[in-house]
Order: sequence, then structure tokens, then C-alpha cells
Amino acid sequence: MTETEAISLFKCLADKSRLQILKSLIQEEMYVERLAERLNLSPATISFHLKKLETAGAVMSRKDQYYTMYSINEDIFKLPIIEILKEKSEELDKQAERDAQYRKKVIDSFFQYGKLKSIPSQRKKKRIVLEEIAKSFEAGKEYTEREVNLIIADYHDDFCTIRRDMISEGILERENMIYKKVL
Repeated sequence: MTETEAISLFKCLADKSRLQILKSLIQEEMYVERLAERLNLSPATISFHLKKLETAGAVMSRKDQYYTMYSINEDIFKLPIIEILKEKSEELDKQAERDAQYRKKVIDSFFQYGKLKSIPSQRKKKRIVLEEIAKSFEAGKEYTEREVNLIIADYHDDFCTIRRDMISEGILERENMIYKKVL
């Protein structure tokens, strides 16, 4: 089920009359006039709701002599919601683009001529700044504390705080005074 189909289905289910129609159809298939009589609604109202439910895939229809019979589409309701949420989002590329723009904005705000102007107080922004500094470290290479301090000092004078923050954020790991980049 695509994201658009899921939204359509959930919108349909967010109406009391449509839920009552589905509850009636789960017991037996019915035609418009029978549903209208049962739910005390006009046939036009029932037809309107059935069209919405059919478009969303919640009900199916078939011709039976003079009547159009409606029944619930059980297959659509057997699909676990977690499977719907796991579907690839149509917005994924747009979200990634917005994330990249936000990262660039933060980096542009806190760095000037390759130097860190100030350490962000907001955790999300600090994480982005720390990840930018971490690009100076090679993955898998071991560093002494002095080497780490020298690399960080190229960005900001308070290398102790930044080094500590990089460890607490899981960007660097320290074991026996040897540092490694985790990312």
C-alpha cells in the first residue's frame, strides 16, 4: 500500500458514518437502501460514503440483478499498520534535501573561514558541528590525545570540551588514551 493510499484509507476511517457502514458490511453484504434503512441515513448519504470507501479500497461492489451489493474488503484490513509505516515514503527525497539544507545552514552559522565561532548550546546543532569536525579524522586510524587536541584546536580553542562532547555523542571512542573515529 502506497503512502497516498494509506492516507486515503485513514481519512475514510476517520468518519463515524463510514465506520458504521463498515461495521454493517462486516456482518453481511448489503445494498444502499438496506444500509440507509439500518443506519437511519439517506440513500444519497450512504452512496456518498460508499464511493469514498470504495475509492480507498475499503469496500468492494458487485452487480446483483437490480442492486449493487457492497461488501467489506477484508484483505485491506488484514495488512498490519507497521507494514504501511515501513513502506518507502514518497517524501523521503524531500526530507533528505531539507536535512541537508538545515545542516548547511547550521555549518554556515557556526563556522567562519573554517573556524568554529562558538559551540552551539542546542544539542541537535552541536551534533552537526561535531560531525563536521569529525570529518578531519580518518576512520579506523588510532590517535593519541595530543593528536586529537591538535586536530580540534584547528577549529576551536576549547578542544577539551569538544573532545569530551565528541566522545559523549559517540563520534569518537577512547580506550587506554587512544582515540578512534566511530562514524
